[in-house]
Amino acid sequence: MVLYRVVVLGDGSVGKTAFVFFDIQKYDPTIEDSYRKQVVIDNEPCILEVLDTAGQEEYTALRDQWIRDGEGFVLVYSITSRTSFHHIERFREQIMRVKDLNDDSPMPIIIVGNKCDRFSEREVSHTEGLALARRLNADFIETSARTKENVER
Repeated sequence: MVLYRVVVLGDGSVGKTAFVFFDIQKYDPTIEDSYRKQVVIDNEPCILEVLDTAGQEEYTALRDQWIRDGEGFVLVYSITSRTSFHHIERFREQIMRVKDLNDDSPMPIIIVGNKCDRFSEREVSHTEGLALARRLNADFIETSARTKENVER
């Protein structure tokens, strides 16, 4: 069975841990945590090893190693934080630099706009998220870790 390593990156407090471990009830800032899940991709059973990373600035030194080990990436921002949205491009640039890829090189990346249940606090529109994903040649989805909307997908 094939093992794929997926790394979840984003600013602190955008909901990465709640997104990855959507069954948790209490927030505890993460340094690094992982879990494995058996899934079917292209009609082949495989295992996803999902690495949930720290978003706080004091852990940026670890980020290059996480990226080196990753084969796919989930870049998470909060729709309630324009700052976290603006940092998505920086995370992608770091992935491309560490992997020694140019902008045209294919890399499995999905951009996730989390906290879509908090529509009254929205600072980033769905259209902006979609446009960023298209520009960065990535997939895009909005989720809510709280209500589990689109999380499994």
